Amino acid sequence: MNISDQLSKTASLHPTKPAYIFQDKETSYMELDMSVTKFASGLESLGLTKGDHIALVAGNSPHYIIGLYGALRLGLTVIPVNPIYTADELTYILNNADVKAVITMDLLMEKFDAMDAALTGVMHYIVGETGQQGMNVKGEVRSKMKTFTDVVAASEDSFKRPELQKEDLAVILYTSGTTGKPKGAMLTHRNIFSNAKDVADYLQMQEEDRTIAALPMFHVFCLTVSLNAPLMNGGTVIIVPKFSPQEVFRIGRELNPTIFAGVPTMYNYLIQTNNGNEGDFETIRLCISGGASMPVALLEAFEQTFNVVVSEGYGLSEAAPVTCFNPTDRPRKAGSIGQSIWNVENRVVDEFGETVPVGEVGELSVRGPNVMEGYYKLPEETAVTIKDGWLYTGDMARMDEDGYFYIVDRKKDMILVGGYNVYPREVEEVLYAHPNVTEVAVVGIPDPNTGEAVHAFVVTSEETNEDELLQYCAEHLAKYKVPVSLDYLEELPKNTTGKILRKNLRSRVNQA
Repeated sequence: MNISDQLSKTASLHPTKPAYIFQDKETSYMELDMSVTKFASGLESLGLTKGDHIALVAGNSPHYIIGLYGALRLGLTVIPVNPIYTADELTYILNNADVKAVITMDLLMEKFDAMDAALTGVMHYIVGETGQQGMNVKGEVRSKMKTFTDVVAASEDSFKRPELQKEDLAVILYTSGTTGKPKGAMLTHRNIFSNAKDVADYLQMQEEDRTIAALPMFHVFCLTVSLNAPLMNGGTVIIVPKFSPQEVFRIGRELNPTIFAGVPTMYNYLIQTNNGNEGDFETIRLCISGGASMPVALLEAFEQTFNVVVSEGYGLSEAAPVTCFNPTDRPRKAGSIGQSIWNVENRVVDEFGETVPVGEVGELSVRGPNVMEGYYKLPEETAVTIKDGWLYTGDMARMDEDGYFYIVDRKKDMILVGGYNVYPREVEEVLYAHPNVTEVAVVGIPDPNTGEAVHAFVVTSEETNEDELLQYCAEHLAKYKVPVSLDYLEELPKNTTGKILRKNLRSRVNQA
């Protein structure tokens, strides 16, 4: 079984039930399933076949759901990508992933027009129409473009689904790597299906549930918890194109949602919004938090304000992503990421891979049907990360006597900006490319809105304006990766081997 076939099964059981709500309009399971089949057939008419790679570069919308499930129904491998990535970032991922087609939106086509010459493998752009600017492109790109309407119109009634095996590659999720270049985590149909089902069952998601999908759908947290898991058991997804507290509260008052999932930053915004009150979440039975550790004070304040339980969990792209959640039928422990979900094992190990005693700190490792096959075209990286079937997360944790896990520290240098991973090396590579920068080190600094923000220490060969360097970063990095501040130093602190002492730099920031 895979999630696309599961959608058809649910549609046969609940044909008229709403599968999703977008701009307050309901679309039934039957309507969605028919659109998915037509889209899959239309993709086939373009010459795409099982095993081909297709990128999904779009915001939260029906186009995203139909594009994802339609591509999977044809047996394509989907590469979800953040639509706010710069041309440099998009070009690297799409080329590295051997993408043949791109599903995107009209307002992004001018960006693709500018970078098309560098995307040597892309033969088709399937464009969702929003009525906004961006379709005014010419030449080669125009000849490669098809709208969603065009693709569906090219569908054939005789479309036959290819046979899909559980180990067939379904999704490649690109996650930033310590080398500065993103790595593609290869997830099979088994990985995607099992994690969606196990999350849905563990959180007791039912057909009566209505889940607010306000997280970005390209992010694996939303993909599994707010999209695939609700559709697994016949629930309804309420699509929010872009998170805003006011829109979430409106939905809470008018559309009777029962589940909300978000990162701690979103909960912080919700509780700081003056017009929010308990009545806005009156029908919500469960709030889910992930993507970053949620401060206990924020968790408790949110629960008291809105009279709803927040279940914090843990996951990573390499595990499709969820490994732990605080249970809904047993006590929730504030500050904990919860217990292992169904069919997934978590353990805390020492440097030799041996399980440490209860209460001691070690590296969190994971095993289960959700663990990736490996990194795309990176066998050495895969061998370091997966050993004897166990995925080594790089996160330091401890487990208590009740089997609840606690993250003690994150991957050594990673910065979490609003739930998104930022690896210093990626930002440093960009700054190093500036002609006046001779040395650079990037660290995370506390931020009241996003949890952390990016701060850079630079050594320059000649006087360089701070605004110039920040603008340079903005041209090459997604907005959340751009440093919010810079410090100029004559020399970066190093140890005797020449390694930069980031700990000293962090202390310097904290003392400022």
